[in-house]
Amino acid sequence: MPKTAKAKKKVSKTKTKVVSKSKQTTAKVVSKGPIKISKTYIPKDTEKYMCEKHKIYFRMRLTEWKKELIKANNEALYNGSMDDNNISADIVDQANSYIDSNVEMKAINRQIKLISEIDKALRRIREDTYGYCLDTAEPIGLKRLMARPVAKYTIAAQEKHEKDEKVHADD
Repeated sequence: MPKTAKAKKKVSKTKTKVVSKSKQTTAKVVSKGPIKISKTYIPKDTEKYMCEKHKIYFRMRLTEWKKELIKANNEALYNGSMDDNNISADIVDQANSYIDSNVEMKAINRQIKLISEIDKALRRIREDTYGYCLDTAEPIGLKRLMARPVAKYTIAAQEKHEKDEKVHADD
């Protein structure tokens, strides 16, 4: 009989430990709820700069922009490959076709570079550095990010970079 009494005491001790652990886990899960924003949400200056709502908004906006660019590039490449079959005997038509495809390929290359910039911006959102200048670490500003979501620099730092590029290009 003494053995069963000891077993009951051990069981009751384990139950209390399990209950206390489960309460701690639920508290952690509840505090980490995902933030949802509406599709019509626009970041405001009155909110804390680069709060979770801002990050979610810009992540959604950048992701949608990237999808649109990829879709447009795929359509342009598909349609461009269809035009290759129409080889004209007229040399002027061939030249026009060549120029058109050359311009289209340059546009596609620009969009591919933009997709790369979007990926870098999404990485900065994950690293919590999005919205801050890479040179000065100052806030870039919501208005600038709304106009150019892939912006890496404040306006002053961007002007300095462009000036430096122009000076080096003249050398």
